[in-house]
Amino acid sequence: MLVATHFSPKSSLWALLLLLCLPLAAQTPDPWRITAGKVDPSNYYGVTVANGMIGLVSSPAPFQLKSVVLAGAYDQYGRGRVSNFLNSFNLLNMYLEVDGHRLNAQDATNFRQELDMQRAAFTTSFDYQDKATISYTYYALRHLPYTVLLDVSVAAKKDVALTAASVMEAPDALRDVQNYYNEIDRPHATLSLLTSSAKSPTGKLLLCASTSFLFAEPHGQEPRIIHEMWDNSMHLMKFGKALKAGQTYAYSVAGSSITSAHHPDPLNEAERLTIFARLEGRQRLLDFHQKAWKELWQSDIQITGDAQAQQDVHSMLYHLYSFSRAGTDYSPSPMGLSGLGYNGHVFWDADLWMYPALLVLHPEIAKSLVEYRFRRLDLARRNAFAHGYQGAMYPWESADTGVEETPVWALSGPFEHHISACVGLAAWQYYCVTQDRDWLREKGWPMLSATADFWASRVERNGAGHYDIKNVVASDEWAENVDNDAFTNAAAQANLRAATAAAKLLGLRANPDWTVVAQNIPILKMPDGVTQEHATYHGEGIKQGDVNLLAYPLGTITDPDQIKKDLTYYETRVPNEGTPAMTQAIFALLYARLGDGGKAQHFFQDAYLPNLLPPFRVIAETKGGTNPYFATGAGGVLQAVLMGFGGLEITPLGITQRKTTLPTGWQSVKITGVGVGRRAYSVPVAK
Repeated sequence: MLVATHFSPKSSLWALLLLLCLPLAAQTPDPWRITAGKVDPSNYYGVTVANGMIGLVSSPAPFQLKSVVLAGAYDQYGRGRVSNFLNSFNLLNMYLEVDGHRLNAQDATNFRQELDMQRAAFTTSFDYQDKATISYTYYALRHLPYTVLLDVSVAAKKDVALTAASVMEAPDALRDVQNYYNEIDRPHATLSLLTSSAKSPTGKLLLCASTSFLFAEPHGQEPRIIHEMWDNSMHLMKFGKALKAGQTYAYSVAGSSITSAHHPDPLNEAERLTIFARLEGRQRLLDFHQKAWKELWQSDIQITGDAQAQQDVHSMLYHLYSFSRAGTDYSPSPMGLSGLGYNGHVFWDADLWMYPALLVLHPEIAKSLVEYRFRRLDLARRNAFAHGYQGAMYPWESADTGVEETPVWALSGPFEHHISACVGLAAWQYYCVTQDRDWLREKGWPMLSATADFWASRVERNGAGHYDIKNVVASDEWAENVDNDAFTNAAAQANLRAATAAAKLLGLRANPDWTVVAQNIPILKMPDGVTQEHATYHGEGIKQGDVNLLAYPLGTITDPDQIKKDLTYYETRVPNEGTPAMTQAIFALLYARLGDGGKAQHFFQDAYLPNLLPPFRVIAETKGGTNPYFATGAGGVLQAVLMGFGGLEITPLGITQRKTTLPTGWQSVKITGVGVGRRAYSVPVAK
């Protein structure tokens, strides 16, 4: 039996963390910019620039991207015989030659990279010998979901000759690559189009990308562009330019990437979107991009008293905003658009962990996440039918179609049933925040009633107080095939009660059996009064604080003494390694609500500081893990700030604020742009 103590500030991991942070201690962290003044390519974890549709992951190599990821583009290949996210064309790779020498990482001195979270811009700058200072910035344009922009600036210190190339490269997994190059002459512009298409591994999708140079010179004076075909997987367009000492030359590359999952004619559409961007021009593209991000940041969290926490919270918000967007039916995977982690699948990570923060700050974005589930309701009904149940049984891992996408060797696919309650509760919370009864009737009610019907058929009716839910994988996923898991049972109760409440609001007749079932699902206790995680739980280590979720977000346990008793017990059962970041965030949230600022501060830091990776403080899933960016953990920590330290509460009457406590050392928290009314809430430190 494993019994582990909670993370101690005296532990060796904390000591190592503090040592790593010492060089930064003398400088107050910028609330909006994360800068890497020294980059170690062997210990580098990229940061993502994304717009909710396309993600660009940084590289330590000059003019390179690690990968380009598109939301919604899945095909079966590789791991697990299930649908996977795909890397798309690397459309912003390029190279630069100075006096015939192609620059590489060894040539770059004073190398520096910076993420500007306020403008969603990533800039790299460096010197090349005594000849030139070079910088470039790339953007995933917020207002154009499939379009990106790269700005390049070269300041010559001596007379130099430049050759600049835009390279289109196909990832290895794609097949049947086709390359195209066209020049379109117009009276006021010549448009160069470097375009590629390819099929996904099984041929299910057609993926396409196109780029074009944007020059500052008047039409007719632009550099001459040359196209080169290297092989089927790579081609490029390039130009030359001679610079005098003291001269600065700037150019841009605009590009678009889209697939047949997004558009029926992706090849032509990629070129149309690139032409649109080219003729809009650099400045208009940037103006609209920056305007869109300025509007996003109207919903913000402002912290005084902890500058590093402020920067880190902005980073978490930036990533959640970057990985999602309004007007879609897409929902983020645990790693968002930062790579192919977890195959890009959608779990409860979206519905329970990322969604509440988005719902409170940007209901219009959160709507996309519940729309994702609504569009796949019919497949959830078929899943329930196949397993002998009624209603809707949502898959544990979901991709584009809405069928179960968990690899067959993982028991969470057939048994981690609490996901259906998480989906139902997300639908109910959307109504609570927006008070949109039309939406509730049209989309919320079908999901709530179908998931409630699932639980009414899922329980085993063994007498009063014993409507058992047997043989599940708990939210603590180390507990497999257990009976009466605390979170699963309580989430089912909440789902049933929310469906009943929705029926009353809409003037519909609720199934009376829902109330009966909810009243008879057991929540188990141990002899000392601690809530028991599941029927055969006897104190072993846990992957996640399953029981503590009954206090928040479920609200099943409201007695402060019981909440404290459960916290005191389970906080000592979470090992220091191998567990995801969300548990400690819930501990921090609950301790803030209980009035313990010291514990709130400890668990807030423990939730993510040991998970940070260089050089941009990106969050890994676990302490010492190497798979960023873990958006699930960011969502959990943001809930600690919003609903714990900020005291926000989602209720059937809307968002309210409850009494709470700030972490020790914090002076105030201000939350702006909350809910549909875009209200502001403040919490000062207690006098």
